Amino acid sequence: MTGGPRHGTWEPLPAARWEDAFLSGNGHHGALVSGDPDDDHVIVTHHTLVRPNGAEHARPPLLADRLAALQDRLLAGDRTAAESFTDGRPLQWVRPFHPAFRIGLSRPARARRGYRRSVDFTSGEVTAVCGDRSSRVFVSRADDVIVQHVTAPGAVLDVRLDHRLPGVPPGLRVGHGARLTAGGAVLSLHARYPGSDRAYTGVTLIAVTGGTTALTPSGARITGADSVLLLTRVRRHTGEPAVAEDAGALLDLLTGRTYDDLLESHLPAHRTAYHRVTLDLRGDPAERDLPGSELLQRPGSAALLERLFAAGRYHLLSASGLLPPRLTGLWTGDWDTAWSGAFTTDANLNLQTASAAAAGLPEVGEALARLVEAQLPDWRDNARAIFGTRGAVAPAHTDGESGHTYHFSREYPLHLWTAGADWLLGPLVHLDETRGVQDPRTAAALAEVARFYEDFLTRTDEHGHLVVVPSYSPENRPANASWGALNAAMDLSAARHALRTAAAYHPGTPDADRWQALADRLPPHRINSDGALAEWAWPGLADTYDHRHLSHLYAVWPLDEITPHDTPDLAAAARRALELRGAENDSAHGHLHHALVAARLGDGDRVARALAHVLEGDYFHTSLMSAHYPNRNVYNADAAHALPAVLIETLVRSTPDRLVLLPALPPAYPEGELRGVRTRFGAEVDLAWSRDTVAAVLRPTRTVRIELRTSTGVRPLDLVAGEDHALDLREW
Repeated sequence: MTGGPRHGTWEPLPAARWEDAFLSGNGHHGALVSGDPDDDHVIVTHHTLVRPNGAEHARPPLLADRLAALQDRLLAGDRTAAESFTDGRPLQWVRPFHPAFRIGLSRPARARRGYRRSVDFTSGEVTAVCGDRSSRVFVSRADDVIVQHVTAPGAVLDVRLDHRLPGVPPGLRVGHGARLTAGGAVLSLHARYPGSDRAYTGVTLIAVTGGTTALTPSGARITGADSVLLLTRVRRHTGEPAVAEDAGALLDLLTGRTYDDLLESHLPAHRTAYHRVTLDLRGDPAERDLPGSELLQRPGSAALLERLFAAGRYHLLSASGLLPPRLTGLWTGDWDTAWSGAFTTDANLNLQTASAAAAGLPEVGEALARLVEAQLPDWRDNARAIFGTRGAVAPAHTDGESGHTYHFSREYPLHLWTAGADWLLGPLVHLDETRGVQDPRTAAALAEVARFYEDFLTRTDEHGHLVVVPSYSPENRPANASWGALNAAMDLSAARHALRTAAAYHPGTPDADRWQALADRLPPHRINSDGALAEWAWPGLADTYDHRHLSHLYAVWPLDEITPHDTPDLAAAARRALELRGAENDSAHGHLHHALVAARLGDGDRVARALAHVLEGDYFHTSLMSAHYPNRNVYNADAAHALPAVLIETLVRSTPDRLVLLPALPPAYPEGELRGVRTRFGAEVDLAWSRDTVAAVLRPTRTVRIELRTSTGVRPLDLVAGEDHALDLREW
C-alpha cells in the first residue's frame, strides 16, 4: 500500500480495550476484533439487538386537544407556557443497543514475535499475525455471516461464547448449547431478556481442518488442528430458539467452500462501494506507513486526514444496511451504551449520513430509506397524538424499531420538535438528485410531511406571516425564555424546504400549489442586534450562544437557503452567528457541524480550526472509531462518520444547477486529489489541485447546464450525458 494513502490501518499490539478493537461489519452483523494471539476476543453485534427497558409499548403523548391553548399562551407572551405541555410522564429512554456476546479463542501463551494486527478497508478483513499464528475476520455482505479463520499449528484452542461483557443486566436468562459435528462442533448462546418474551440466539459453526474436537463445560477444545474456520450468526426473536435450523443453514453455507471462497463472494459488493471515492492529500510516505496510534499523535499530518477519511467511509459503509449507523455505528462492547446507542435525529444521525450522496455511498442512503419507510406509520401517530394533524412528525430518538415520540422532558421538550422529518429526508433527496430519479418512497414521505405542515401552520403574526408555534431549536433555549418558543430558525427553514421539496416531487397537482403557497407565507429570518442570524426569528427572544448544537444554521447546512452567492447579507449574518457560537461541552458533533457550516460559508480557516479541535483533542481510538468527548471519552461514531462529509464540502460543493470547486480549502492542504465524488446534477467529479492549478474531469450522466464557480470567477458550463468534460483552470 505504498505510493498513495493507506486504505487500512495497523497496530503493533493487540487491543487492550474493546474501543480499540478493529471493526468489520455488513450493516447487519458487526465484529470488534481484539487480535490477541493467545486470548483473542471477537465481540459480536447485530443492529436489531435492543433490550427491553419499559419503552416497548410507549406511545406519543395525547396532547392535541391542548395545543390551541398552548399556542394562545405563547402568542400572548407567556414564555414558559410550553413547560406544562406534557402528560406528566418521566423521561423514558429508548431501548438500549447492546452486544450479543464475545467469541473467545484461547491458546497456550508463547513468546510473541513479529506481531501485527491490521484492517483492510478495501475488503473489510481484520487480520492478526504473530509468528505462525494468524486470525482473519470479516463480515460477509453476500452471506450475512461473521467469518473467522484461525491457524494454530499444533496448538490447543479453546472456543467459547460469553455474554458477560461490561454492564450485563441482572436477570438475563442465558443458556449455552454445544454438539459435535462430523467436521467440528456447533456452539450456541440463547439469551432471554428479563420479564420479556424477546430473546436472541447466536450460533457459531466450528469447522476444523486436522486434529480433534471435544466438548468442554464452556464450549469446545480443538487439539492439533491445522486451521479452524468459524461462522457466526445472531438472530433476535420471540419464542424458542431454532438452533438446529440456524446451524443447518451455516452448514449448508459452508458446504464445498473455504474461507477464501467466502471472502471472494463478499468482496464485489464491499470493494465496489469502498473504491468509489478516494482522497489523496499528498501525505508524507513515511507517515502513511505509521500505525494508527502513532499517526494520531501527529494531528497536523496530511497522512492522518487521508486515513481518517478512508476509515470514515469504511466504517460508515460497514455500519449501514439493515439500518443506518447508530450513535455507536454498529458496534459496542458494553451493555450500558451511552444514550442507549440510539439513532438521534436532531444532529447525530444527520451528520453521520451527510456524505451518503457525495461520497458515493448509496448503501447508506438505502439504509436510511428503510428506517424512514418502516417508521412512517409511527410518525403519523406522533402527528395525530401531539398536534392533532394529518401527516408525519419524526422523533428525535429512536431505537430503530419504534418511531414513536416518547423521549422528552422539561429540559429536552423533543416532542415539540417538528423539523426532524425534513432533515432525515434531506440525504434521500440528494441521492435522488445524484441519480436523476425520484424514489417513490421519498416522494410519499415528503407528501406526509407537507400534509402535517398544512394542518399545523394555522397561526399568523401581525404581518400575516405564518407562525411555527410551539417551536423548539435542538437542544437549546432562548436566554430569556423557556425551551418551547416560537419561530425557531431551524423550524422555519425545515418547513419551507419540506413544503417546496414536496411540491417539486408532485408537480402540476393541486397539492403542489397549496404547499408552495404555504411555504411563501412563512416569515423571513431575523438578524439580531449582534448582527447574527437569530436562533429564534420571533421578536424579543434572545440568543444563547454557548451551545454544542448549531440548529439555527440549518439554512446554511445542510440546506441551500442561505449561501454567500445568492443571499450575501444573510450569509454574513450566519457567519457572525458561527463566530459567536461556543463549543459548550466540546462534543465532537458540535465541532464537525461547525466545520460543515463554515465550509458552506467559504471559510477554510474556520474549517481548519474546527478540525484542529478534533484532531488535537484525542477524539479517536486506535481503531479509528471516534469518541463523543475529548480524551477518547464515550465511544461514538459522529466524528468518524462525519469527517468525510466535512472534507468533501471543503473541496467540492454542488446543487442541482451549480458546481463550486475548492470553496473552503484549509490552508494546510495546498495540493491533493479527490476522485469519484458525486454531484447533485448527476456527474462524477475527479478534482486535482496544487498551488498553481486546479484541474477537474466531470463525467455527467445527464445533459444539463450548470453554473461553475471557482476562485477565478463564474461561468456557465454545458454538460452532455456520457461525454467527459475536462477543466483546466489555468486557462481562465
